[in-house]
Amino acid sequence: MAQRPAGDGGPEKAGTRTRIQVEDVGGRRPFMRGILVHSLMARGLAFEDAYATANEVRERIREQQVLTPLELTKVVDDVLAAAGLSVEPAAPLLPPDIAVVARGKEVPFSKGILSQSLLAAALEPNEAFDVARRIEERLVRDGLRRVERSALRKLVYDALRSASGERVARRYLVWRRFQDPDRPVILLLGGATGVGKTSLALEVAHRLGIGRVLSTDAIRQVMRIMLSPELMPAIHSSSYQAHRQEGFEPTPGADPVVEAFAAQASVISVGAQAMIDRAIEENSSLVLDGISLLPGRLGLEAYAGRAHVIFLVVATFDEDAFRARFARRGEGAADRPPHRYLGHLSEILRIQDYILELAETHGVPIVENVSFDRSVLSIIRYVTESVAKAEEADAPRAG
Repeated sequence: MAQRPAGDGGPEKAGTRTRIQVEDVGGRRPFMRGILVHSLMARGLAFEDAYATANEVRERIREQQVLTPLELTKVVDDVLAAAGLSVEPAAPLLPPDIAVVARGKEVPFSKGILSQSLLAAALEPNEAFDVARRIEERLVRDGLRRVERSALRKLVYDALRSASGERVARRYLVWRRFQDPDRPVILLLGGATGVGKTSLALEVAHRLGIGRVLSTDAIRQVMRIMLSPELMPAIHSSSYQAHRQEGFEPTPGADPVVEAFAAQASVISVGAQAMIDRAIEENSSLVLDGISLLPGRLGLEAYAGRAHVIFLVVATFDEDAFRARFARRGEGAADRPPHRYLGHLSEILRIQDYILELAETHGVPIVENVSFDRSVLSIIRYVTESVAKAEEADAPRAG
């Protein structure tokens, strides 16, 4: 293939060049090799092949001032065939902009944004992107330049129902309707140290599009700054070492580790409730994780009718899994060495038993975090289906 350095003569010579234009029903756009290179790489070509192809395409059309997308596509196909290269099928190389219309306003259609929204249906990321890509191809194939948001959601719903079933499609619609909520979602993830709460909270929040993610560890740190050890000794130690605080006197016959931890959690839960109150006042969804979130101890009944409060406890029953997570923590934080946790694994497991007992007593579901990806999908499914059930329960009263 012929290759010339950027900025060589012809129509693209600096100061005198006339850009080659690609014209369709939406108007004219300049032909740009960089865009073509990116498009070809997205269809499976290596950079070198994509770059050489784009150069050869430019050479073949450099005498043309205007051509259509179909004409450009034919030139690209001819160049690829001559070089013995093949690419994955794709929508036209220069698809028109598509506007999504809602409430009189238009926003550009983006398969990236659409695939993000599909994650709330508990799809794997690659599945979500594949559905979004097929929707984009459908819109381009139908020649649509504007699509109502309700019509787009119907297309997505039909695609999901066909590919994954009614339940998945319904989860998507529920969460899409919930993007302008009258009540926020407050997702609480409790569990002992090392079960993976924070990692799950971050990923679930990302997939659900919830921008506010907090941890009771951060709340405790703020409280430590405000309250001295003399004034509030319970919060100035780790959950599994609270029983060693000076002045702590265990109740005879009680487990001192559990009793001191419960007292500490009771103090920190005041800050957690303040964060929940603030989120509800601002009508902003929140994911809050932390060991101090104890079933039956947060007074969540007060939020009924004001928010969708969903409480789950994360657990790990495999001691080797605990050890592996503590090792990974040590790799990422010098002030959190693995031995700091491993030396207190017995206390951590006793605290977990206590949390699980509370969860069982108060009917809080438990997510066993064996596989991170499965746990993420399980939590998302539970959240969206809980919201759907709440909406169905409210519907008769609203009518």
